[in-house]
Amino acid sequence: MLAAARLRKPELGYATDFVTVTMKTLLKEIVERNIRVVSNAGGINPQGCAQALAAIAAEQGVDVRIAVVEGDDVMPLVPALREAGLQTSLQTGLRDMDAQQGRPLPDKLLSANAYLGALPIRQALDQGAQIVITGRCVDSAVTLGVLMHEFGWQADHYDHLAQGSLAGHIIECGCQATGGLHTDWESVPDWPNIGYPVVACRADGSFLVGKPPATGGLVSIATVGEQILYEIGDPAAYLLPDVTCDFTQVTLAQAGPDLVEVSGARGRAPGGAYKVSATYADGFRCNAQLTIVGFDAVAKAERTAQAILARTRRLFSDNGWGDYTRTHIDVLGAESCYGPHAQAQARHTREAIMRLAVMHPEKAALALFAREISAAGTSWSPGTTGSGSGRPSPSPSIRQTAFLLDKGALAPTVLMDGQRTPVAVPAGGAAPVPSEPAPTASSPVAMGDDLGDDMGADLVEVPLIRLAYGRSGDKGDISNIGLIARQPDYLPLLRAQVTPERVAQWLGHLVKGPITRYDLPGIDAINLVCEAALDGGGMASLRNDPLGKGMAQILLAMPVRVPRELLR
Repeated sequence: MLAAARLRKPELGYATDFVTVTMKTLLKEIVERNIRVVSNAGGINPQGCAQALAAIAAEQGVDVRIAVVEGDDVMPLVPALREAGLQTSLQTGLRDMDAQQGRPLPDKLLSANAYLGALPIRQALDQGAQIVITGRCVDSAVTLGVLMHEFGWQADHYDHLAQGSLAGHIIECGCQATGGLHTDWESVPDWPNIGYPVVACRADGSFLVGKPPATGGLVSIATVGEQILYEIGDPAAYLLPDVTCDFTQVTLAQAGPDLVEVSGARGRAPGGAYKVSATYADGFRCNAQLTIVGFDAVAKAERTAQAILARTRRLFSDNGWGDYTRTHIDVLGAESCYGPHAQAQARHTREAIMRLAVMHPEKAALALFAREISAAGTSWSPGTTGSGSGRPSPSPSIRQTAFLLDKGALAPTVLMDGQRTPVAVPAGGAAPVPSEPAPTASSPVAMGDDLGDDMGADLVEVPLIRLAYGRSGDKGDISNIGLIARQPDYLPLLRAQVTPERVAQWLGHLVKGPITRYDLPGIDAINLVCEAALDGGGMASLRNDPLGKGMAQILLAMPVRVPRELLR
């Protein structure tokens, strides 16, 4: 999104709300109370972000030292990388970061930025910066850099770095650690006043997760555990530029009301490469929506979408344009995302939203598509209304790809008070070897007919949500689904019945690649990494849920068999 913004206006490319809303409102108080701020709001234009912030400080008469972390921009290296034949392969163990392995770099790169780590942030704070603005860095680094500065942790204190990274991972998505997106949403109080997470960290790396007093939300083992599982792959090899983390033995303890203690993360040396996230232009896209009311609303919505595609394809041919690159139809309200598991009654809803997403190499073709949506209002289904925000507009289709770059190719610096100082970054080692998923321990629980005999109890079939909390996230075209047993006795049931094979069957209408399962015994959890699951993911996806936010909810509807006595 930031790449798209900078494409429209070169001075943009950073998170403008950070400057114009947050800091403009709070800057005086931040300086008066000697609060230091670290933010990766710089996006792909950290200098622009810092300059805008400096202008607000001058306007308010506030004297503040702002440091900018530079060195993540890989675009100057792209010509040499092309000449060297670099491809977007992420090597063994890193395939879950990119669905386009082994392809040459796209021709029309708009941006390419390396995920830097915590060392430049620590150095900026060591040099006295009051506000540190970074460009692309791993989200957890803004926390880890603070802790390295405060506690004097060194680059080879891997267990400390793993714990500090886990602290950053838990709080990096705001209220997701304080009850936001919680499976048991109805148990989370006071949504309008939900509090953001606060971590109180100790020098040994352990920390407490809480929230400000008198705020809404919920901090529990379940809410913190869900966030630990969010957007991770192999929990024994969570790859960061500063440390390779092992979260499999992390433990959580309820230390008080809305207070959870976290410990047990372990670390080892990081690899010798940065992950680079690149964006490129790939034609144009357009999304259209229409509300259909009345009997057979779903069938009418489906026929409307097909009519629009047939009509515009004929017009494209008349104009000498080729066919759409891709099309995707959703009927919102009919449980389209559940595929074959949609409830039958959903097709009988009397209100549905036709959502039609398309891509084409020619912008003019999608401008014609956008105009032709209006035909549905008078030509076809009764009850056609509500086109959302009006006529849709074509926009560039900006897609993401990734590759690895040797750390030695980049030279991070800290810019403050007009002076640039280099940041020493250890070279790291070979790419960390991914852990093999641990074989599931033998269990008396199985899917066979003898399950009841083995458990000595009769069985009932219940949705998975009765046994587990769930949270899903994305990394490109990968969706991970983390499941936490609601009580330890349920974990053998999860391991026996929520197998990669069964999940592949249940999610087969969405997931086109392999599924790998990992165990996190410390928090009674499993993590399912689903490849080729999001129709390309992010802005490349035409789905209504391009980030996989609903994947866990769909899986939690899968039926499992449970001894009746165990449910009691």
